[in-house]
Amino acid sequence: MEEINSNEELIMRILWKLEKGLVRDILAEMDDPKPPYTTVSSIVRLLEKKGYIGHKAYGKTYEYFPLISQSVYKKHRFNKMVNHFFEGSVGNVLSFMVKEKKLSTEEVEELKDLIDNYEKEK
Repeated sequence: MEEINSNEELIMRILWKLEKGLVRDILAEMDDPKPPYTTVSSIVRLLEKKGYIGHKAYGKTYEYFPLISQSVYKKHRFNKMVNHFFEGSVGNVLSFMVKEKKLSTEEVEELKDLIDNYEKEK
């Protein structure tokens, strides 16, 4: 999966929310100050070239839709982050979360429950 930048990711988030839409629909969902229509259109075409979105043509009007689900994208990004920052170790991720994010006792208990339930399901 080819990497995307933060502007491309913003447009993907909008398309996942809308499920499909024209460039003007995407633009309408963006915060002010909105980028120019041509900028959004260019980013959409780049995302299509990278295989993230597809389109359906209605004459000269294109309706865009995601080809990659948000869950698949999240999994890819998370795995890349774990490999890059935590030597591929989920244990290192959890250790970081506990130490740096100042997890509450309740959140730690929730993590333990998740791990216990995972072990039971195996």
